[in-house]
Amino acid sequence: MRVLIVSDTHGNHKALDRVLKMAGNIDMFIHLGDVENGEDYINAVVECEKHIVRGNNDIFSELPGEDEFAIGPYKAFITHGHYYYVSLSTDYIEDEAVSRGADIVMFGHTHRPVLTDTGTVTVLNPGSVAYPRQPGRKGSFMFLEVMEDGTAQFEQYFLEADGTAVCHKIHRMNRSQG
Repeated sequence: MRVLIVSDTHGNHKALDRVLKMAGNIDMFIHLGDVENGEDYINAVVECEKHIVRGNNDIFSELPGEDEFAIGPYKAFITHGHYYYVSLSTDYIEDEAVSRGADIVMFGHTHRPVLTDTGTVTVLNPGSVAYPRQPGRKGSFMFLEVMEDGTAQFEQYFLEADGTAVCHKIHRMNRSQG
């Protein structure tokens, strides 16, 4: 199972299209909020299973604020993150994920990528494809691939000026960790 994870596109369909083209065939699409009226567009161009949550800039959206679902043998908890003070620390969102029995917690909001493992939960933020805020200011996104043996591999990609994307970090997780 191959999952594309993005956040904070803020209605920038051109940036999203670029990543979707690079992604090729995916089995699941996750958007972690601040689509800014992009739900209809995403529903029109993404043909696989989708999970999209409302961000702090999705003011009139009827998207859910949070979602929990399975990705292979893993339980995922997704939210935009602003209600969990992720701009200050990931402590609150990590605690919430653990209390929900999640193996993976995903959030956006900061426009800065995160990929860590606490030993209890894998914590990730793909950053922003359209409006990055980390040093170097390259758009970013993630893939999660769950292999047949249940091993999960997370890959953090950054968009380069030449139109390519380069993987900068890989994290592997096994079901026995979750």
